[in-house]
Amino acid sequence: MSVVKLDILSDPICPWCYIGKTHLDKALAEVVDHPFVIEWHPFQLNPEMPREGMDRRAYLEGKFGGKDGAVKAYAPVVEHASTAGLQINFEAMVRTPNTLDAHRLIHWAGIERKQGEVVDALFDAYFVKAKDIGNAEILADIAASVGMDRDVTLRLLSGETDADEIRNRDAHSRKMGISSVPTFVVANQHAVPGAQQPELWKQVIADIQTQLQADEETKAD
Repeated sequence: MSVVKLDILSDPICPWCYIGKTHLDKALAEVVDHPFVIEWHPFQLNPEMPREGMDRRAYLEGKFGGKDGAVKAYAPVVEHASTAGLQINFEAMVRTPNTLDAHRLIHWAGIERKQGEVVDALFDAYFVKAKDIGNAEILADIAASVGMDRDVTLRLLSGETDADEIRNRDAHSRKMGISSVPTFVVANQHAVPGAQQPELWKQVIADIQTQLQADEETKAD
C-alpha cells in the first residue's frame, strides 16, 4: 500500500492541538494499516511573545479582555478536552511560554524520527504537568525522555541553531493562508482545520485507502 503525507501545523501550547492529536491518534489506533506518514510543522500562536514568556494570568486577561473573557473563551476547551478523555491542569499553569525553542526541539526530533514522541511529551509536560516548556532544562529533559541526547539538546538550545528556520517556516505557513491551528494537510492538497473527531479521520482514511487501491488496480491493468 502506498503512503500519504499528513502534515500537521501545531503549537505545543495550543489546547485544540492537544485535543486534535488525541482524536487523530484514536482513529489511527482503530485503523489497520493506515497510510499516513506524519510530519509536524511550527506555528506559533504568539510569535511576538517575549523569549522568556510571561505570567499566564496577565497573558490571558490581556488577550481575552479580562478574567471573564478568558473563562468564557476556555469553556469549550475544557468541555472538548473532557470528551476526549483529557484532563488539562489549567489551574497549575503559571507562565505562558514562548514556543520557539519547543518547535526547535520538535524539528530536531524529526531528524531522529522521534517527532510524535516529543510532541506527546510536550503536550503532557505543558497541559498535564503544567511545566514551562520554554525552559531549556525542561526541554532537555523531554528530549532525554524519548532517547535524544540531553547534553547535545541543551547545547543547541543555548544558541540560535535553526531558530531562523522555524521563524521562516512559521511565516511561510501564514503566507499560504494558515491562520489557526491545528491544521492538517493531507497529501499536500487538502487542508483539514481544527480538532476533528476520530470518526472524520476514519472516513478520510477509508476514502484514501479506496483511492489508493483503485490506483494500484489501474496500474496493474
